[in-house]
Amino acid sequence: MTGRLAGKVALITGTASGQGRAAALLFAAEGATVVGTDLNPDGAAETVTLARARGGRMDSAHPLDLNDEDGVRAWIDAAAAAHGGIDILYNNAGATQFLPIAETSYADWSFTIRNELDIVFLATKHAWPHLVARGGGCVLLVGSTAGITGSVTNTRIAHTASKGGVVAMTKQLAAEGAAHGIRANCISPGMIATPATARDLLADDHPMRTIARAIPLGRIGTPEDVVRCALFLASDEASYVTGANLVIDGGWSAVLPGAS
Repeated sequence: MTGRLAGKVALITGTASGQGRAAALLFAAEGATVVGTDLNPDGAAETVTLARARGGRMDSAHPLDLNDEDGVRAWIDAAAAAHGGIDILYNNAGATQFLPIAETSYADWSFTIRNELDIVFLATKHAWPHLVARGGGCVLLVGSTAGITGSVTNTRIAHTASKGGVVAMTKQLAAEGAAHGIRANCISPGMIATPATARDLLADDHPMRTIARAIPLGRIGTPEDVVRCALFLASDEASYVTGANLVIDGGWSAVLPGAS
């Protein structure tokens, strides 16, 4: 334990599995008091158990639907009251539908916007007064390579729009937060191996299952690859970084694929 977040109070959404669990465990190991939440109560509780077993400080409010504004406000206000304020909000949670525009119903579109953009707005809106009262802090948003590039193998019109919105929101939050000492940054993962991607993008019948061949570093990313970058942005080491979008994709979006 190196204590890069010692004394910090970090709220993290979507802590039941995948990148959210990895973030909770790493932030707690680095000295933060972590307050998690998730719609999945069993997974969220297991993450708390894992963090505490490793000597970390973590609690969680679950289940919580992050589209429930009153519930989000109550979660954040209770965490701030219990721990004397908050320093970090990590907007990790999200859910999406991967469909081409011709097959995307308005309900499909709305589902993705609610669960990838609206929930980020709600958590950030209600954490904002606590960060202002603290005299500064950090908001982390999770974009995606989908927010900066199109794709011919993963048709995802709503996901592209929502993650593009997250990247844009980061810049506006950086502008509005600067006067209060609040930094806002985004991490944009590429292909990451998680329980969710194992069920869809990396499934045996999906055209993206062999995508590692097109990634310059030659492999699929891990949740730990992502959250280590988030740790840097949340720490005081990044005190002069705001409005940034850090792409974590093994060079996938930066390099054109070679001839097959």
